[in-house]
Order: sequence, then structure tokens, then C-alpha cells
Amino acid sequence: MIDRAGLAAFLRSRREAMQPEDVGLPRGRRRRTAGLRREEVAALCHMSADYYARLERERGPHPSEQMLASIAQGMHLSLDERDHLFRLAGQHPPARGATSEHISPGLLRILDRLADTPAEIVTELGETLRQTPLGVALTGDADRYTGPARSLGYRWFTDPASRNIYPPEEHALMSRMYASGLRGVAARRGPGSRAAQFAELLLARSAEFRELWEAHEIGVSPQEVKRLVHPEVGVLELNCQTLLDPHQSHLLFVYTAPPGSESYEKLQLLSVLAGQSLGPSDATADRRP
Repeated sequence: MIDRAGLAAFLRSRREAMQPEDVGLPRGRRRRTAGLRREEVAALCHMSADYYARLERERGPHPSEQMLASIAQGMHLSLDERDHLFRLAGQHPPARGATSEHISPGLLRILDRLADTPAEIVTELGETLRQTPLGVALTGDADRYTGPARSLGYRWFTDPASRNIYPPEEHALMSRMYASGLRGVAARRGPGSRAAQFAELLLARSAEFRELWEAHEIGVSPQEVKRLVHPEVGVLELNCQTLLDPHQSHLLFVYTAPPGSESYEKLQLLSVLAGQSLGPSDATADRRP
């Protein structure tokens, strides 16, 4: 049963504790609200300001599991806070661990400070959970995919268009890397895991994957410098720094180029192009839960 009073009080306390800098928003000189405004939280949680306001006023419909997950992510809740939110709303908290898509507040805080840098947070199966605006401009909006196709490794073997972002001469290595990576995750998670299910799907759909899977390669690593082909700025040579959240098995990828290099200049150009195509509201929406 939903505890409307407890839910409202908890949401207010978390909203008032959040600061604009925590979520990559400008503070401004005339801000008087303690913490964030309701409309700011609503935008972060991808819901209407009226819907969110009704929750804080102990009114409105019973939030669904999907809506609660969106609130938990948008408000940068910890796993304990997320679980508490679900219980207040009369729902069972989602599972923790490798299958969880709830991004830790610490990882989100880092991502929110990378607005001028291509970056993304992905699961161990290569499912993109969140991208910076420049990350979307560099590799495309991954939010449009559903089901197994959310995994870049799955798309690599089932959607030829997914390979266009990499030079053709690197496709063979990428194929080995994705097959090897999936084998490693499947071995860690065991039979019946999502990784094992992905492998079964690919074995049925891709002859190339079947051949690579039968080779039993493990630990195939990407090249130190990643080369990407962008339709507007051409080939970029980027370093990819990785940060691992061991509790959630999420990875933060940050793409950089040495200052003064041709690829650095291309990233600056891409940033300008992305800024021209995204308004302020669109840029906020890219910080999706």
C-alpha cells in the first residue's frame, strides 16, 4: 500500500537537498529555492511538473515501477534511497547487482560535469544507459533502441549499419572483441543469465558470431586509440578512459583527444554543431535516467 505522506515528505527532502551543481544546472543569481525547483526535478525525471507536484502534495495516481525508477535516477538516489522510494510507493524494489540499470549517484555526478566531453555510461553488456550531449553527437542517440538491440555488441552482429561508425579495416578486430567480451560476461554470470541469453540469440542469427564463438577467444582488447568515423567531421582518433562501478558493473567511457591535435579540433567543431541542433531543453533531456 502506498504511503502518500511518507512518499511526499521523502521527495521533498531529497529535492531540497539537491543543488543545481549536482545535476549540471546553472545556479543563477536570483535562486531562492532551497535545493532544486519542482519543475527542474520533473525535467530530470522525465515527467510533467504537475505530476511531480501532485506527488509532493500527497495526491495523484499510484506511480508505476517505471516512473519510480525514473524518479530514483533523476533525483540521483543511492540504491538504499531507491529501495526506500519503491517501498513508500507500495512497490517491490528492483534487483541489485549486475542486472540493475540504476546508475550510482557518484557516477552520475561525474557524467553531469562532462557536458563538453563525449561520454557515456554502459552496462557490462554494452547497453547505453546515459550519454552526454556531445556523446550523442559523436556516436548517435542510443536511447532509440529497445530489447537486445540496446546492446552495441548485439547490434554489431545483427545490424550492418551499426558498423558504419568504425573504419572497415577494424571491423574484424571489433567482431572478435565483442564475441570475446560476451563470452567473458556469460562465464561470470552463468547459464540462464542475460549474457547467456544474448549468446543464444546471436548464435541463431549470425554466422559470423557462430564462427567466432566456436573459437573460444577470451580477453580480446580494443586498440589503445579508438578511430571513429563521423558523417560530418570525418575520422577522429580518440583515447577512451574507462571508470568502473564495481557494485553495479557499469562503465563510464570518456572520449578525449590531445589538445592541438586534428581530432581535438574536430571535437570542438562537433560541439558547435551539436549546440546548434540542441536547444537548452533538449540538452537537459539528454541526461536521461
